[in-house]
Amino acid sequence: MPTFSKVLLSACLLLVTQYASAQTSYELNTGWKCSPIKSVTDQGEIISDPAYPLSGWIPAVVPGTVLTTQLYNKQIPDPFYGMNNKLIPDIYHTGRDYYTYWFAKDFKEPMPTNDGQVYLNLRGVNYSCNIFFNGRQLNEKLHSGMFLRQRYNITKWLSKKGNNRLAIIVYPPDPVGNPNGGQGGDGTIARNVSIQYTAGWDWIQPIRDRNTGIWDKVTIDKTGGVQLLDPHVVTLVPGVRLATGLQQPAIIQVSAHLQNATSATVSGFLRYELEGKTISKKVTLKAGELQEVRLSDYSLKNPKLWWPNGYGAQNLYHLNLQFATAANKISDQKNIEVGIRQLTTEWNAHTQSRQINVNGQKIFIKGGNWIVSDEMLRFSKIRYDAEIRFHRDMNLNLIRVWGGALVERPEFYEACDKYGILVFQDMWGSGDCNGRWFDKMKLDDQATRRKYPDEHGLYIRSIEDQVKMIRNYASLAIWCGGNEITQPDDILAAVRDTILPKFDNTRWFVDFSNSLDMSKNEKGQNGDGPYSIQPVSVFWAKRTYPFNSEVGSVGIGDYESLKRFIPEANLVAPQYDAVARREKIDSVWQYHTYIGYEDYINRYGVAKNVKDFAEKAQLINYDQYRALMEGFSAHMWDWYTGSIIWKTQNPWTAMRGQMYDYYLDPNACLYGLHNGSEPVHVMFNPTDSVISVVNNTFTSLKNIKVTVKLYTITGQELPITTLMQTVAATSVANVLSIKKELVAAAADKGAFLALRMTGANKRILSDNVYWLADKYGQYSGLNEMRPSNLRVSAKQLSKGKIAVTLTNSRQNPVAFFNRVSLIDPATKQRLLPVFYSDNYVTVLPGERKVVILEYNLPVKDPKVSIRGWNLIEQVIAAQ
Repeated sequence: MPTFSKVLLSACLLLVTQYASAQTSYELNTGWKCSPIKSVTDQGEIISDPAYPLSGWIPAVVPGTVLTTQLYNKQIPDPFYGMNNKLIPDIYHTGRDYYTYWFAKDFKEPMPTNDGQVYLNLRGVNYSCNIFFNGRQLNEKLHSGMFLRQRYNITKWLSKKGNNRLAIIVYPPDPVGNPNGGQGGDGTIARNVSIQYTAGWDWIQPIRDRNTGIWDKVTIDKTGGVQLLDPHVVTLVPGVRLATGLQQPAIIQVSAHLQNATSATVSGFLRYELEGKTISKKVTLKAGELQEVRLSDYSLKNPKLWWPNGYGAQNLYHLNLQFATAANKISDQKNIEVGIRQLTTEWNAHTQSRQINVNGQKIFIKGGNWIVSDEMLRFSKIRYDAEIRFHRDMNLNLIRVWGGALVERPEFYEACDKYGILVFQDMWGSGDCNGRWFDKMKLDDQATRRKYPDEHGLYIRSIEDQVKMIRNYASLAIWCGGNEITQPDDILAAVRDTILPKFDNTRWFVDFSNSLDMSKNEKGQNGDGPYSIQPVSVFWAKRTYPFNSEVGSVGIGDYESLKRFIPEANLVAPQYDAVARREKIDSVWQYHTYIGYEDYINRYGVAKNVKDFAEKAQLINYDQYRALMEGFSAHMWDWYTGSIIWKTQNPWTAMRGQMYDYYLDPNACLYGLHNGSEPVHVMFNPTDSVISVVNNTFTSLKNIKVTVKLYTITGQELPITTLMQTVAATSVANVLSIKKELVAAAADKGAFLALRMTGANKRILSDNVYWLADKYGQYSGLNEMRPSNLRVSAKQLSKGKIAVTLTNSRQNPVAFFNRVSLIDPATKQRLLPVFYSDNYVTVLPGERKVVILEYNLPVKDPKVSIRGWNLIEQVIAAQ
């Protein structure tokens, strides 16, 4: 197991232990045992008796899947490495019983006193299950559906001695789907209300158990006689707001369901406190009654608003919602972090696409597509936080959760609230499986696939349940019916006309991810792409869909990243055949879904080996994603209202569409986006050599200074101009054309173009360096650069924070494309995850740059590594 995974597990267990000791809710996440059904002959009523021996049962990972448990017990090889996934039996060939497992957990919980109640909650089981507790079956019929939560009152079944056993038999999806190489295999996995990509996609190999298991949290809640269910908080922020200054009031609306589990009438109060003000309502509940209660609207003066990343702060209010009895005894409570904001959308007639507004202000969407954090569903709050922080660091403001996966977990949304990332949440379904196109790889015809899933009622109940689970998060912005297709008419109508109006009527619902309700091009069509490497000029010059839900390029990691999952014998660089116009690819690279760099590597010189290939790939990664976001931003509110990259991460060791690898090691894609997505940014148009400034903020930029310079390969500075500029809020302004100067400087060996924008007090607002090809489109001069002799120092600012200073002498050439890493002094390996204020940085002659590293890892005295295009690697200690 990689070091980060061990740290993650230890940290999670510590957090859970602390939470359990201080709260009336705790998680059952250790001490589970399991056994395949073929080894168990007894019934659940017998197995769930605490006296029943579990000899021969193995330790189980819960939350987790069967594969997670098998990997933990070393019964299978790591499916993320090499071709190991091929060695794991696939459920389509073994039959479903092979991955049907019993899970059992012993725990202590005494009988409560007075009216106390104890509840068992399961947040996700895939696919169906029967649940037994202390010799009794809790569910009246087989529970089905990967996403439908379960809640059982177990109070009367608790053991008087406090020794209890929970036993759950979990059955895989049915059908499991044939992993025949198609998108979602033969498509039949979509007959379930489950994840579709588990039968394989073009960026992942089949997941052999189809994610069978108790994959999400199992918790115990202890309450008084009345339980508080499905709290709902709505915030209304009328008018057009600014991110700073005094605010007009916002309206807070709160409601919840109250369930009286006792046999007597109970009176009390539903209440919460916000900013010193208590809002309360008296409630009387008859025996066994479930009642919805709405509190009076509260007008919050001068609210601290929540804004998307790049537009303002992510302020959150703590709201503790309680039900207290007439004797002022708290029966149940829910803690909710509330971001006060209002979401609206409108049709932009100029761009012919949907425009998203937050607090009355239009937001230019810079987004990334997301699958899940881990294909084996090993989710954690710590990993979610790291991944969403990476998206914040890319200067993105939206994540689209793709429809072939799942409705994301609350911990994901907590991180998005924290970092200001809006969420475009697809519901389950994809055009590939659900019949948008004819597909010879599919078992059923289009008409049949258009009726998937088999149980429409289960799908509708599951959607209602998941809406209730995540509707209080400020970051949730858009509900989408499915990926590239609508669901069947009755499901679409139920979601659009009943579920969302009743349970969450404050967000935009779009029927599918590239609907005409979202975007139309000049021909009145909508779609997505491209998905492959492009000349950078394409992102600027070729007009695509006005709100493109999927557009992307390449994205492999560097040599250290590749070594984590590719065996040494397969670390072979792809070779481009100019005649056939394709690359020759190693079998492991192909299995891990490598997408080609075509002839782009050779423009920097033919790769000497795989390490050289991966280093040159980083130059292309950076250039591709900087240009992608710059090109869309250049046409902000003219051609586009937003774009969403396909995709920013992988749940497996795939080799396409990722800004960081599975092990949370960022590559140059992340920092190309970090640069190109800056809220305030100076940039260069490769199609006409025009310098422009983009302002994504709500206030105009006045009297900013734009400095334009060229540098030769040898380091000679060629000043062009410095001028003053004003740029209106949320707009783009062209500054000047430098075509003549650029052609002259770059023709022979190429050159560097340095753009800088400064504001008051000479504060740098944007710094951007381009490397330019020679007149033949080659980067010939880069291979003739003198060593930079960059001076590097590192200072420990505080625990988990280091400042690395890179200083380049005026006599030196440009210090080009330097990667900073944090190194474990014992293993000499790169530490993960680490967050860098910037990376792959270029330092001009006579200048310096400071990169801030932040980390939370149990390593003593880590060292700093830096290497660059013309800098031999240095490893230094922080002082």
